Amino acid sequence: LFPTPVRTPEPSQGLVRRIGAGTYAAGQSLAGIVAFFGEALVELGGALRRPRTANWGSTIGLAERAGADAVPIVLIINFLVGLVMAHHSAAKLSEYGATIYVTDVVVLSMTRELGPLMTAIILAGRSGAAFTAEIATMKVSEEIDALRTMGFGPVRHLALPRIFALLFVTPLLVLVADIIGCAGGMFMAALNLGITPEAYFNEAKRALKPSDFWTGLVKSAVFAVAIAIIACERGFATRGGAAEVGAKTTSTVVTCLFALVVLDAALTIFFLVLLR
Repeated sequence: LFPTPVRTPEPSQGLVRRIGAGTYAAGQSLAGIVAFFGEALVELGGALRRPRTANWGSTIGLAERAGADAVPIVLIINFLVGLVMAHHSAAKLSEYGATIYVTDVVVLSMTRELGPLMTAIILAGRSGAAFTAEIATMKVSEEIDALRTMGFGPVRHLALPRIFALLFVTPLLVLVADIIGCAGGMFMAALNLGITPEAYFNEAKRALKPSDFWTGLVKSAVFAVAIAIIACERGFATRGGAAEVGAKTTSTVVTCLFALVVLDAALTIFFLVLLR
């Protein structure tokens, strides 16, 4: 006769519940990415033993879409990054009469950190999202099931070409980003600080070491694999319809950005210890 009163959860309980649910979802996502990475390694071994079973022919087209088509945005973004860095660092260095060291700030930051990281962020938002959308659309339209029916391994047929395409083009884009970022710094130095291009180039040659370049290229390769693995895993994990495709595409970008920052910090510490 008397209904049981419904207890309203305390705000603190709701917050704890949401934090727990978010942590659990993040753990599940990480486990799925690690498992997919292991599956990709297994499929790579099979593809190396039987090269005809992989769709290597699509790698060139994927590399063109991910690399050549991304060159304009990479040039613009990294040129402006170098220009802004030179402008802001000059404000303090000029107080000590050390404006020439603007060159050191720009070229070392671009080659070690900002060139690889900014390029990877651009590729995560551009190519990573595209990879997820393509594979997710194939998943919800049952094209991946059709591939399995015809005897093709979906990971070997779809994921491996995308991983290798991104692994090939990312270091090249990073080299372009390094050069154009340093050029942006040189433009600002000549325009605002009176540093001639010759003086800028000589100071850059003195400041840079080979390790500054190869550490950035190693980072770019790691970033490329991470973006491709996350993008493909999110695509294969899609369930449902068109709304889920959009959700997984958004998840790819967010996950990639977080992973890139974590990997960049880990690799920076690793190289700091290695090259000490």
